[in-house]
Amino acid sequence: MLITAAHVLAGADQQVIPDGAVLARDGVIACVGPREEVERHARPDEPRLSYPAGTVLPGLIDAHVHLCFDAGPDPVTTLQEQDDEALFVDMKTHAEQLLSVGVTTARDLGDRNGLALRLAEAVSEGQAVGPRIVSAATPVTPPGGHCWFLGGEVSGTDEVRALVQRNIDAGAKVIKVMETGGGLTKGGAKSWESQFSHEELAALVDAAHTAGLPVAAHAHGVDGITAAVEAGVDTIEHCTWMTPDGFDVREDVLAQIIEKNIYVCPAVSPHWPMLPKFFGTERAEAMFDAVCQMANAGARLIAGTDAGVQRAGFDGLPSSLTFYEHLGLPKERILAMATTEAARALGVGDKTGQLTGGYSADLLVVDGNPLADLGALKSIETVIAAGRHYEVGANA
Repeated sequence: MLITAAHVLAGADQQVIPDGAVLARDGVIACVGPREEVERHARPDEPRLSYPAGTVLPGLIDAHVHLCFDAGPDPVTTLQEQDDEALFVDMKTHAEQLLSVGVTTARDLGDRNGLALRLAEAVSEGQAVGPRIVSAATPVTPPGGHCWFLGGEVSGTDEVRALVQRNIDAGAKVIKVMETGGGLTKGGAKSWESQFSHEELAALVDAAHTAGLPVAAHAHGVDGITAAVEAGVDTIEHCTWMTPDGFDVREDVLAQIIEKNIYVCPAVSPHWPMLPKFFGTERAEAMFDAVCQMANAGARLIAGTDAGVQRAGFDGLPSSLTFYEHLGLPKERILAMATTEAARALGVGDKTGQLTGGYSADLLVVDGNPLADLGALKSIETVIAAGRHYEVGANA
C-alpha cells in the first residue's frame, strides 16, 4: 500500500517531508520519504491512497484507558451488572472507537478477568477491530482499595508478588499498582491517601522488573508519588500532587522523576475545559499548574485520557491533547507525547510510534497539518493499524 500526502512526519524526530509518501507491505513500513523516491519502490499492483492536502503521521497512542468501563455516569455499577461475555462485547466496541479517532496503540491499565488480554489477542489475529492493546490485566490494590471490584485485592508482600506473577503468566505487558486511592471507588481511600507500604511496593516493582515488565503506578497524593518514585516505577499515572488541603508539587521529588526517566501520564479528560465547573476555578487552575510545572521542568509527559471513567469517552484523545496546547506546549512536543514518547514509555518504542522502515504500519492520515493546527487531528481521512486499512465510518 502506497500512501502519498502533502506532508509526512517521518522518523524518531518526526521530520516533516513535503510531498512525501509511505510504503507499507505485510503490516510493516517498507520505506518512507519524498514521494518520487518512495514511488520507485512501489509495485504497479499495490493499492495507492493519495491525500494532496493531508498529513501522514504515526498512529496515536492513548497510554491510559480502561476498556471495561463505559464512560457513563456510573461505570462501576454498569461493570458489576454485566457478565464477562456482555462486557467483552462492549469492550470490542470501545476498542473500535479508539481506532476511529486514530489510536493504533492503547495501554489498558486494569480490567476484569483478563478480558483486555483476550481482546488484544482477538485484535492481533484479525478477529476484532481495534488498536494494539498493551494490557496490565488485573490491577494490584489492597483489600477494599481503589478498583477492588476488578479482582486484584492483595495484602502483604507474598500476595503482591503472587498477583504480579499471575498477571505475568496470563500475558500482561505492564503491571498496574493502585498506590493511592481514587474517586471512582466509593468508600475507599481518598485520592491523596497511600494504599501500600514501602515493602509491598518494593516487592511489586522487584517482581515486575525481574520479569522484564514495567510498572505503572496510579498515584494522586504527594506521599504516594514519592513512594512510587523511591520504589522505581516506570510511569506515574495522574501525578496530581494532591494533599488533604490542595496540591503541592515537591520540587525534590520532581527532580528525581526527571533524573530517573520516569514517565508521567496526567490522563487528562477529553472534557478538561469543564473541570473548573466540576472542581471550582481555583482548584482546577492548581491542577493545571501542576502539569505545567512538570512540563516546564522537563518531565517526560505522555498522553492518555483515562477513557472509560465518567465523561471520558474512547473517542477523546484529540480533544485531550488540546489541554497541553492550552498550557503552552509546542505542537511538536504534544504530538511526540502521543506517538514516539508514549511508545517508549509503553515498551513498544522499537516497533511503533514513528514512521520508520521496519516499524509496524500504524499510520494516521488527517486533512491539514497538525503541526500548524492541532485541530487537524479531528479531521481524519484514514487509519491504518498493523497494515490493516480502517475506513473511518465504514466499520461502525
